[in-house]
Amino acid sequence: MKHFVVGDIVATQTANGTAMKRFTENTALLLIDIQKGVDVLEHWGGPSGRRNNPGAESHMKKLLGAWRENSLPIIFTRHDSWEAASPLKWSLSTGEMKEGFEPVGGEVVIRKHANSGFVGTSLEIELRRLNVSRLVIIGFFTNFCVETTARMAGNLGYDTYLVHDACGTTNRIGIDGTDYDPELVHDMSIANLDREFCTVIDHKQALSLLSGDDENIERTAQ
Repeated sequence: MKHFVVGDIVATQTANGTAMKRFTENTALLLIDIQKGVDVLEHWGGPSGRRNNPGAESHMKKLLGAWRENSLPIIFTRHDSWEAASPLKWSLSTGEMKEGFEPVGGEVVIRKHANSGFVGTSLEIELRRLNVSRLVIIGFFTNFCVETTARMAGNLGYDTYLVHDACGTTNRIGIDGTDYDPELVHDMSIANLDREFCTVIDHKQALSLLSGDDENIERTAQ
């Protein structure tokens, strides 16, 4: 068995291939905008507003609970929009965190106004303070704040993982009036990100990496 460096992490070369190194104290769970206002579907998708991945919150809660059990870094972003009609404002009840996603203890909450969790916020400073080099991203919406934050995380050099079944989005109305299904919108964002800005995994893979190295997971980010 031998070890080699992949980015700033160490992977293990086994007889069966490369084992992805487990998530440890350098790995933060970044929860993006898990707020009540994401359920105001008519705002995001028009009169036919609808969402994909109804099981996303269940998967998110499993990851949040597991990170807490392992005492690993947890950071929330909470959007505070400057747009007049947005339901994601701290002054509104819809700007509150969804039930079960209230931060506890010393967990960090980042107030943001832009799509990216890094723009105009202290997120990067907090990550440095916590000595975080790996990010596991979940939340809403896949094609908006999740995607923008994941792109910037990859560009900034973080070893970034996006948990695709712990994210969700809504349908979108195109400039020609086409109503794009939320699953299509979600899948295209995931396809755009994987192997370029981050490594896409599912919640079971993320949980397995809390227990140990996993030779069945391939790091695909460039």
